Order: sequence, then structure tokens, then C-alpha cells
Amino acid sequence: MTEPTPTNDPGLVPPAEDGSITTFAARLALKQRSGGFLVPLATVLLAFLMGGVAIVATQHGSIGTRIHNALRAYNQIFDGAGLNWIAHPTTSIADIAAYNLSQTLLQTTTLILTGLAVAFAFRCGMFNIGGQGQYLVGLIVANWLGVDFAGMATLPHILIAVGGATVAGAAWAGIAGLLKATVGAHEVISTIMLNWIALWVATWIFGDGGPLQNSLNPADPVSNPVAHSAQLPTFWGPQGFQGVDIGLFIAIGALVVFWVLLNRTTVGYEVKAVGFNPDAAAYGGINVKKNLIRAMAISGGFAGLAGAVDMLGYLYKYGSLDVGVSQVGFLGIAVALLGRNTAGGTLFGAFFFGALLYGTNHGLQVIQHPVVSAEAGGDFTYIIQGLVVLFVGADLLILYFWNSRKKLRPRARGKPVQAPEAAA
Repeated sequence: MTEPTPTNDPGLVPPAEDGSITTFAARLALKQRSGGFLVPLATVLLAFLMGGVAIVATQHGSIGTRIHNALRAYNQIFDGAGLNWIAHPTTSIADIAAYNLSQTLLQTTTLILTGLAVAFAFRCGMFNIGGQGQYLVGLIVANWLGVDFAGMATLPHILIAVGGATVAGAAWAGIAGLLKATVGAHEVISTIMLNWIALWVATWIFGDGGPLQNSLNPADPVSNPVAHSAQLPTFWGPQGFQGVDIGLFIAIGALVVFWVLLNRTTVGYEVKAVGFNPDAAAYGGINVKKNLIRAMAISGGFAGLAGAVDMLGYLYKYGSLDVGVSQVGFLGIAVALLGRNTAGGTLFGAFFFGALLYGTNHGLQVIQHPVVSAEAGGDFTYIIQGLVVLFVGADLLILYFWNSRKKLRPRARGKPVQAPEAAA
């Protein structure tokens, strides 16, 4: 038996003795890497094309009018997300385009962190479907610490609330990692179950008679607002009016931490080694169980941080009716897939979905003379998001047909397809 030889790339681990890579995450990463940037771009364009077909099919009038309406709808999404402000910048947050962009950036901030929560676990060969539950746990702890430590100085209060929420999210996800490492419980099942536990715990905590229900109106199932000392400062827009807070910089800092941790540390090497081939990693002396728990905990920390940034940045309070509405944890899955589980890709994926999320809800329903009705606008939001997720998840199928086309080309010319060894 020959020992695995080290590689120069810290992101790669020697394959098994037969040359195979054993985990689905490893095979998916290699196939996605071969597709480069063009495949995700193609999937997004295809999703928008199919969304346009849906608009054309549901409109009345000539085909030219229907196509025109589809183009207008996408233009309204563009303006609704505030992207038109980039072409015509203004210093006034009162301008509707600037305000829309600020709301898009708030959505982007949260999606960066929930996307990282999925991406980091995926690099260790695991699917973290529990980002929503970890987000809720972080949000609960941030509200609790943000309310109970009123009167504390601003910096330590923010650090305590953010740190507590991050640790809470890490601990919640660590349960799934521990179960996988000790008894082999699949993380998809355990994280889904933990999502439901977090949802109902949050509903009780913020609901009637709950521990965090507000003390002023017992009939209102909403928490107390966090103290002013725990609120993240706003750098664009008026404080307390959903301006862009420093949570955006926290999220960008998390992207840097994600990249450095994976590519410049021993922890990242071990995490990726386990993700590519746990058997080879164990043979090389890496503690697989420890890395499974650690990867899930770090992933949950990102999601818990997202809950803290939202609570301390602009939400300030939360109600039992709000618990079931938020879906940012699940949307983080699409962000990570679109971003190929990389730091830069997650950033652009989060901005894309943030703009889509706010632009479809606002641009199609608020702008004068909308192409679709207010009732259909919300449905169109889910149509576009669903198509994007569908085609992002199908990018491997696109790669398969693309590679098949290359293999069939010699046959079409009457030439036999040579094996790689023969071609060499």
C-alpha cells in the first residue's frame, strides 16, 4: 500500500488508491469548477428567459406587446432594486432609487452570511439545510442580549450581542455535526428537524406570555426593541429608518474570514480534505469526526451572525408572526450554489438574490403602471426565484450535455473516440 503524496494545492487531497474521489461534494466541486463562470451566468439568463415566457403567456394583446411587457417587467425589477441609482447617483437617501438600493444592500448583507453558512459546510462534504434555524437562534439571542444589557456602553454591548448570537448559531449547528460524527445521522435530516425546533421555540419565546414578549402590551406577541446602545450604527441613511448599517462591513469581513480560513489555515486544509475524501483524510492523520463537528459549528456561526446583524441592524424587535415569514436561511442555499461555494461567488450570488428579492416585491408592485397586478407580483417573485434555483441546481446537467456534445463531435465526423490513455 502506497502512502498518499502531498499536493501543492492546499484545497486538494490525494484521491483514493484507485484514483477516485469518494464524496458527492468533491465530485460536484470538480464539475462545477470545470464550468467556470459561464455556466452560472447561463443558468441565470435561462431563468430570466423562462420568466419572460411566463409573462408573455399570461398577458393579453399582440405578441409584440407581450414581449414589450416582459422587458418592462424586468426593467421595473431593476429599478425596484435601486440599481438605476448606480447610473444616476444621488447623495439623498430620500430619493426612491437610493432608498431601494439601501434595502437591496440590507438583503444582501443577510444573504452573504446565510450563503456562507451553507458554503462552508459544503466544503466539508455536508449539506447544511439548517441555516434558517441557526439564523433564528442567533436572532433570539441577539434580541435577548440587546434588551437585557441596556445602559451598557455601545461597543461592548454590540460585541456581546453579536458574539452571543454567533456562538448560539454555532452551538445549534454543532448538534447536527455531533450527531453525524458520533452516530452517523445524516445532516440533512437533523438540520431540517432542528429548523422546526428553532421555529416553534422562537414562536413561543416571542408569543403571548413568552420570555421575550414585550413588557408594555401583553396582547401584542412582539419582543421589546433592543436598546439603543446595541443598535448597529448606520452609515448611509437616517439612523433607525432602515438605512444601511455597518452589518454590511461585518458580512464582507465574514467573506474574508471564510476565504482565509479555507485557503490559508490548517483548519481549512483539513475541512476540504475531509470533504474530498474522508477515508484518505483519515489515513493521512486528520481527525474526520472533529472536522465534521467543527465545520458545522463554523457554518452555524455564520448563520447566527446573520440573525444578530438583522436584529441589531434594522429589525430591533421581532414577533411570533414574523418567525414563519422569513426564508433567508433557505435562500442562502441558492446563494451558495450560485456562488460555487466560494467567497467571491457568494458575494455576487447574495447581491443578485438580494436585488431579485427586493426588486420583484417592490418594483413590480409599487412602481406606477406595473406590468403585472399587485396580486400577481408576489407570485412572480417566487416564479423567478424558483426558476433561478432550479437552473442553478441543474448546472451539472448543462455541463453533462455540453461535454457530451464534445464527445459526439468526433463521431459525427466519422472518427472513433479515443480513450484518454490512447490519446496520450
